[in-house]
Amino acid sequence: MKKPLTIEEKKRRDEEEALERLEEKYINDIDINNLKVYSSLEKNLVYLEALFNKASDFNTRNFKLGDEKEVKATLVYVQGIVNKGFINDTILRELMIISRDQDIKSLERYSNLIDLIEDKLLTMGTIKRRDRFSTIIDDMLCGHVVLFIDGYDEVISIPIPTREVRNVAEPETESVVRGPREGFVESIDINLSLVRGRIKTTDLKFESFRLGRVSKTDITIAYIEGIAPQDLIDEVMNRVKRIDVDMVNESSIIEQLVEDDPFSPFPQISNTERPDGVASSLNEGRVCIFVDGTPFVLVMPSVFVHFLQATEDYYQRFFFSSFVRILRFTAFLVALLGPSVYIAITTFHQEMIPTKLLLSIVASRAGVPFPALVEALIMEIAFEFLREAGIRLPKTVGQAVSIVGALVVGEAAVQAGLVSQAMVIVVALTGIASFMIPAYNFALGVRLIRFGVMFLAASWGMFGITFAILALLIHLCSLRTFGIPYLSPITPVDWEGLKDSFVKVPEWFKNSRPPYLVKDDNQRIRSNIKPSPAKGDDEDE
Repeated sequence: MKKPLTIEEKKRRDEEEALERLEEKYINDIDINNLKVYSSLEKNLVYLEALFNKASDFNTRNFKLGDEKEVKATLVYVQGIVNKGFINDTILRELMIISRDQDIKSLERYSNLIDLIEDKLLTMGTIKRRDRFSTIIDDMLCGHVVLFIDGYDEVISIPIPTREVRNVAEPETESVVRGPREGFVESIDINLSLVRGRIKTTDLKFESFRLGRVSKTDITIAYIEGIAPQDLIDEVMNRVKRIDVDMVNESSIIEQLVEDDPFSPFPQISNTERPDGVASSLNEGRVCIFVDGTPFVLVMPSVFVHFLQATEDYYQRFFFSSFVRILRFTAFLVALLGPSVYIAITTFHQEMIPTKLLLSIVASRAGVPFPALVEALIMEIAFEFLREAGIRLPKTVGQAVSIVGALVVGEAAVQAGLVSQAMVIVVALTGIASFMIPAYNFALGVRLIRFGVMFLAASWGMFGITFAILALLIHLCSLRTFGIPYLSPITPVDWEGLKDSFVKVPEWFKNSRPPYLVKDDNQRIRSNIKPSPAKGDDEDE
């Protein structure tokens, strides 16, 4: 007759059987989300070493706690993403040396040894307790050091990540003449602090979580409570939390997975590298998404006029800002319709051209063997080649290639009789107009649509252009960005919103936030604060 097992022996047997099943699950690649930490330090290390098999950056540091009553412990971490100097100088020193002075064998005042370590030994600001391998592994891969203690089925996770981050500098894609010179970097913590420094209120909320089954990328959704509509916050949260992908390397991945119409050539979410731009958007009632590893922050919702506005508009007097905005809207039309109008007029509607100008165009096209469409396509495609080459090459070479290439190719094409001088001028003006659009992703959509309009103009002349404009207007009117009409405040008409659209009115005249976005707390500035001389000045005169 077998002797009945004691409670300790049964527990040990159950743990051994669970470990065997655990290794089998790992081999068969089965989900481990519900696997708990064992009380045996040896078994925990066996599993971690099996999990991090062939990972040379996986490290362990075995040591003992206390003096008379020594307890085995192990620090586990991934080398390269943690501050190794901090481990050696602070954590190990406190656990190995100071623990002797604290006499850890006296545990009467503590429920367990982990409480003693957390209360009296470790001086770090953030310490987390974990009891599942899934969360432990996530912590380790995000720069945590995990402390395993023999005899305890709970561990201590200590965040001490180390990461090389470039200094905060002026953003290259959104440079300004007057305004702050700070730009976001690749660290999400630094980016959040830059925004927090501009919005000093407890109503600014940051909700963080991780996305990506493989990348485990930190994501933070920012908004100002009480200003941002709650239905907008809920909609953004729901769309982001539905994302289930392997990797999130850049904020554009999230943008493509949460936008309303992924087949539209027009972007519905803007991005920025400027903390002041994000702060202004949050104050207007928008929601922003920060992604660790990229300096580009998503701003939503973003309507049509938002992509033709620049941050510097708000740092200049309203006369100049309004003039520049009108120029941008004009540049948008030129970039979209410039070559198409030239093709339509020279092919179908010569009577619309003044006689002297018509004779000049005919003389320049006398030796060109191609129709206007082919001529325009040659120059547009060559211009796109040069533009992409200038972007992809190193900066020292890229600018020279763009400038010299444009001059050489344009002059050579005219001399060879492949294109006319007028077409070179039209394509050059179109390219310059596209550069005036502040939002790069919006300009990309305009560049693509331009080719389609060119084919319609070559087929039906001005009727084809009219058809293209009507189709674009129908599409823009039907487009939504997080439930808000894309053409707001143009249609539906919102007079308060129009104060900051095609033109920019003075700051003292913008009394409210965009009404099409904020319904409740839309009071932006006190009424009747138009600047004027003090009464005492008139009396002195």
